[in-house]
Amino acid sequence: MPKRIIGLLLMAVMIGIVISGIVKNNIEQNESLETMSVGTDVEFLATKEGLAPGEVAPDFELTTLSGEAVKLSDYKGKKVILNFWATWCPPCKAEMPLMQNYYDDAKEENVEILAVNLTTEDRGIDKITEFVRAHNLTFPVPMDKEGDIGSIYQAITIPTSYMIDTEGRVQKKHIGPMDEKVMKDYIANLQ
Repeated sequence: MPKRIIGLLLMAVMIGIVISGIVKNNIEQNESLETMSVGTDVEFLATKEGLAPGEVAPDFELTTLSGEAVKLSDYKGKKVILNFWATWCPPCKAEMPLMQNYYDDAKEENVEILAVNLTTEDRGIDKITEFVRAHNLTFPVPMDKEGDIGSIYQAITIPTSYMIDTEGRVQKKHIGPMDEKVMKDYIANLQ
């Protein structure tokens, strides 16, 4: 009799493990890129100067993969989406082709995208170059090799994007991936 009870208990435990594995798999599938929701507009953290709405965005100078120096202040007069990303980040991977589509459509609308790669968090220049080529990204991809700019802009969760108006002022912060409609709506509301 005790052997039978132990056998039934073991079988119940095994069934429980199988069921929990199935439930976990279903949860992971529901969180896949295909069903990932678009990120959200967030309230600004007041811990860094120049990040509050209406404040001048902190200037920086970084080098792109092609060796070109890029300064944020060089884009004054344009509406800028300042995006922080890395190649290992699934939401970033999903967002980049959408950014390229939006960029292609918005070129004539005085819009620029600066996709700052958080190089210190990434897997090396070769992986970044491979990613940019594979996705035919034509907007500037400055490299934050020291991590300073990502820190200044509080890019803790990626992707993180800032909408900067034509006067160089931060207007919105968005954490998480954006689709083309979200980008278009944000840019439409900038001066």
